[in-house]
Amino acid sequence: MRSATITRKTAETDISATVALDGTGSYDNRTGVGFFDHMLDQLARHSLIDITITCAGDLHIDDHHTVEDVGIALGQALAEALGDKRGIRRYGACLLPMDDALVRAALDLSGRPYLVWNMELPTARIGTFDTELVREFFQAFSTHSGMTLHVDALHGINSHHMAEAAFKAVARALREAVETDPRKGDAIPSTKGML
Repeated sequence: MRSATITRKTAETDISATVALDGTGSYDNRTGVGFFDHMLDQLARHSLIDITITCAGDLHIDDHHTVEDVGIALGQALAEALGDKRGIRRYGACLLPMDDALVRAALDLSGRPYLVWNMELPTARIGTFDTELVREFFQAFSTHSGMTLHVDALHGINSHHMAEAAFKAVARALREAVETDPRKGDAIPSTKGML
């Protein structure tokens, strides 16, 4: 199985992140931030990537360091598990509806990190969760996995639905991108010969 574990310890967080790309979408995510754990569970379930994350963070300050640093560690684990990216489809996209929300995600596992974020969540918080942290997670995740990622909210009035639709859309796009291409399972998906 294509898998990796990353451990990352700083003065702000202590993280272990494990991914298995050829999994079933199983998850065990414990960051101490309830809504974020729920989103990570969605990322695993809908990508079919097994994800296990533990994080002890400085939540007495706020959730920012935990969310951002988990994005860093998860991105690094994804990059390591992909290896030289031989045989993957590389690209993925999803248009995902969730009640009032409609979110489009498109990504390229190119090795060139770039985030385009067109999503304005209408409230500052989802419960106690700071909605600015949704973008912070995806910025860290895309940067440290080497992913070009576009996320666009086409419609939405409920912040919870919009954020969850974003995680699910990215998950479905990621599922497509990491899958083995049945027609070119032995090739690097680039004319350059490397990614």
